[in-house]
Amino acid sequence: MHCTMDELLALRSGDGSVWARQHIESCEACRAELDAVYQRVAGLKALPALRPPRDRWSSVRAVIVADRAHRRRRWTGLALAAAAGLAGILVIRPIMGDKVYAEELAQAKQQSAQLESTLRNYDSDSRVVSGRSAALCAQLEEQIAQLDGQLTQSAIAAQDRALLDLWRQRVDLMQQLVAVRVTRAAYVGL
Repeated sequence: MHCTMDELLALRSGDGSVWARQHIESCEACRAELDAVYQRVAGLKALPALRPPRDRWSSVRAVIVADRAHRRRRWTGLALAAAAGLAGILVIRPIMGDKVYAEELAQAKQQSAQLESTLRNYDSDSRVVSGRSAALCAQLEEQIAQLDGQLTQSAIAAQDRALLDLWRQRVDLMQQLVAVRVTRAAYVGL
């Protein structure tokens, strides 16, 4: 019968049993294993100590703030592009449809503008969102950007109902984005 690893570790620390001490003197295999334990410990002690960098928070925060500022600028650009597209629609192709259509279109555009205003006034710097919510926000923002591109490209040639449907889709996406950003975000308590 040979010594267990626990007995070998106890021998190394000087707390081994009498049987283990006598056995280690007579058993070549256990003595070789005890020598291997000493070598492993010495090898582990020789490893360099890994210490984290002092304080990386300032550089991490700077990257996060720059990313948020970039997103704000992009949203502002998209809002200006949508406004320019709307102005182009109103100047080049006046709405010839009936009053009900014009009211529905104006209502959809007004809802879209209100939701954009809500997002601009929302202070996302003091909020923390989960990775899932951040991915969902990015996906919704991408869909809104694509829809804005369609609205800008189809401003002249769009049929009345198709244009109204695009604006309604934009309002639905904006409502989803507001819901994700406002209701799923939580304050950080430091």
